[in-house]
Formats: sequence, C-alpha cells, structure tokens
Amino acid sequence: MIFPVNNFIGEIAALSAALLWAISSVVYIHLGLKIPPLQLNLYKGIIAIAFIAITLLIQGAALRDLSPQTLSLLFLSGIVGIGLGDTAYFAALNSLGARRTLLLETFSPPIGALLALIFIGEQLTTNAWCGILLTILGIAWVISERNPVDNISVSRQGIIWGILAAIAQAVGAVISRFALTQSDITPLASTLIRLLGGTAIVLGLIFIPLPVAQKPGIKWKLSWHSLKIIAIAAMGSTYLGIWLQQTSLKFAPTGIAQTFLATSPLFVMPIVALQGEKISWRAILGVIVSLSGIALIFVR
Repeated sequence: MIFPVNNFIGEIAALSAALLWAISSVVYIHLGLKIPPLQLNLYKGIIAIAFIAITLLIQGAALRDLSPQTLSLLFLSGIVGIGLGDTAYFAALNSLGARRTLLLETFSPPIGALLALIFIGEQLTTNAWCGILLTILGIAWVISERNPVDNISVSRQGIIWGILAAIAQAVGAVISRFALTQSDITPLASTLIRLLGGTAIVLGLIFIPLPVAQKPGIKWKLSWHSLKIIAIAAMGSTYLGIWLQQTSLKFAPTGIAQTFLATSPLFVMPIVALQGEKISWRAILGVIVSLSGIALIFVR
C-alpha cells in the first residue's frame, strides 16, 4: 500500500535537499579551485546563519523552552556533521573530483542506519533495507562509471577525506535525529543550532595551526563576484538544504533520510546533460535501479 504524500514529508524533504545539493555541487567544485575547504565552509556557514536568523525574526520564533540536552546534541551534531564532515567533503572534492567523492559518500546512509539501530534503537522494515540497498547500488553504478574527462588522479589523502566525510555526516545525522525526535524543536531552529556548532569548529580549525586548516593558503580578500556566488550557493545548499535535511530527519528514519539525501548524483545527470555531456546507457540503468529502490522505500 502506498500512503498519501503527507505521510512522506521527511522523504520528500530529503529528495528536495538532494536536488539543491546537486545544483550547488557544480558551483562548489569551481569555488574549491580558488578557496580552501575550511574557508569555504566558514563563509557558507556564516551566510546561512544570517539567512536563518532573519527568517526566524520574520516568523517571530524564538529559541526558548529547549533543554540543555537538546541544545548540546544539536550543537555537537553541527560540529561533527557540518564543521568536520563538510570540510572533509570539500577536501575530498579537491583531491578526487566530484564523481569519486560522491562514490565514497554512498557509505554514509548504511553507516547512519546501522548507527541509528545500535544507539537509538531505530528499526527499519525489510522493504526499507532492500530499498536502501537498491538505491545505493544504483547511485554507485552511476558515479563509478569511468569519465574520460576526469583527469584527477586518485590520492590516498583524498580517499581518507572522503571516508571521514561519510562517517562524520552519518554520525551527525544520527545525533540530530535523536535530538529532533526527543524534543519539539522545529527543523529551522535546529538548523541554526547545528550551523552555529559547525561554524564554531571551523573557526577553531582555521586559527589553530593544524595541517587541515591550510592557513598559508587562506586568502581573506575575495572579490565581490566570488562572495555573491558563495552567497547564492550557501542559500541553496546550506540555508534551504540543511533546513530540508533537518525536516527529513525529523519525520523519516535516519537510514531512509540519509539514502534520499545521497541521491544528488542522480539529479546531477540532467544538469551535466544540459551542459552537453553525453549520458551513457550504464548511467541510465543506474538511475532506473535507484528509482526502483526509492519506490520500494515509499511502499509500505
């Protein structure tokens, strides 16, 4: 039986976030050639925090009646998932390119589902597990295809960054899911707290002399053109994207939400097709497999 759309708010929110992230990833790849990962993560975080603060003021919402546990968990989730996870993701993009980085990201949904099962007792149906497996296999099939245009060599450092990004994002999602289900906090308010945590750790990493910070390469003076592009990308990927991500984690189990959030490569395909890149039959078959998995998850 397939239930009404209202019963799938979390799943629809996750797919919408994946679409926004697919569009933004094209922009971030070009920005990553000029701006170090930590600096780019900092800029998008600050801009998104400003957008969220303005939205909350317009709504007349306030962060009150929240337990210290909820605040601490969401802040920690932001540190791990956004601060560390996104920085590792940008570093992997620079080292491996989008296709290989996204392939490593497919590890995040099953890791998240297993962690949610172990630590918060979140059970998934057999249909859901089969749907997750099919979706991930389809995504992996699409993005593992050899791309003759991609001349980026595989580096051990890049692989490490990609794996760390997948683990960090899975851990951040599980912590966030637990906080959201144990409180009445809204997805938007939780997004603000997560971003504050992520931005705080990024600031710390920038000003602490660690190799990951790449301090010698940081250039604080950027052109207005670059700042405008970052602002547009941050509004789509961070402000709206993480808001939708939090909505998905509020209303859908971690494994399912993470699986749908990982479908960005499927949305990238029509984008690159519009840019003139030829889409192979292998890629089309991978999309069909993934869509079959998504359909299976939607069926109860």
